[in-house]
Amino acid sequence: MDRMQRILSLVPYLLDARRPVPFAQIREEFPGEYEGADEAAERKFERDKAELLELGVPLRFVKTEDGEGYELDRSAYYLPDVGLTPEETAVLYAAGAEALSSGAFPLATDLQHALRKVGYPGTGAPAGEAGVRFHAEVGAAGGGAVGEVLPALWGALAARKAVTFEYRSPHRPAVETRKADPWGLAMRRGTWTLVAFCHQRQALRSFQVGRMLAVQVNAQRPRSADYDIPADFRVDDHVAHHPWGHRFHAPLEVTVELRGPLSALWERTLPGARKLEDGADGRARVALGVTYLDGLCRHLLSLAPNARVVGPDGAAARYRELAHASAARHPAGGAP
Repeated sequence: MDRMQRILSLVPYLLDARRPVPFAQIREEFPGEYEGADEAAERKFERDKAELLELGVPLRFVKTEDGEGYELDRSAYYLPDVGLTPEETAVLYAAGAEALSSGAFPLATDLQHALRKVGYPGTGAPAGEAGVRFHAEVGAAGGGAVGEVLPALWGALAARKAVTFEYRSPHRPAVETRKADPWGLAMRRGTWTLVAFCHQRQALRSFQVGRMLAVQVNAQRPRSADYDIPADFRVDDHVAHHPWGHRFHAPLEVTVELRGPLSALWERTLPGARKLEDGADGRARVALGVTYLDGLCRHLLSLAPNARVVGPDGAAARYRELAHASAARHPAGGAP
């Protein structure tokens, strides 16, 4: 196993121990990890101890009636009770497990470490101990290229270091090499976006993380920041909150017709829309600025048959095209 896996594996092993663990026993439990001469093995373990202490893990050497060795101070390791109900804690574990299993979470190691520190109430476990052990693996599944580049981008953002990467823009077929200063990362509806100052364009640009390849963080002067982020910068001002807001094409005003219960909920259904008219049959028509028509169409298809694009003609035709393609894939459901 690599160094980080070994260090993280030490934590649950020591937590499960009911008495201090001597170094000789640790060597037996981790075969192949602390091999070699005693002095070399001890130096390797000392480096791992230092890493754990830097991460905030209260590892200490003690002498007790049960013997001497290493243990974790459980009272300092586990989080204080925050008053979560068993149901709330279960939701917390489920959300954390989903983030880890996606393989596309930039702080996966930190999240895994944090979840291990959350006790599950109502299990009869001794005070200060978790009744459930968390065993999800970092990046266990999914994520793909996103899961590979997110940690590098997050680290660069935290250290204010420039990055270079290859980018497959939706506007141009050729892959381009870019250099940029990361200013912010955000996820909206499952899509990660990097907002960065592009050196080539000399302006802020938004990049879909899933279209980025071969991310390299500037390794020069690693302890010095390459840039500063303005105090008034807000990542929300540059990342679309809704699927039709991604900047894939020029702005287009689209007319949408809503029927049934959606006609009265048009402001919630399509944030940012403006009312055009109320039909006599209970239908409402609204106008919406769109820079990603397919994103809007797919959203409306999830609301069919109570929502559809009616204008302009090209946008309505695209909606019908996607609707028929969806119906072809799901013939049992009938045409929208």
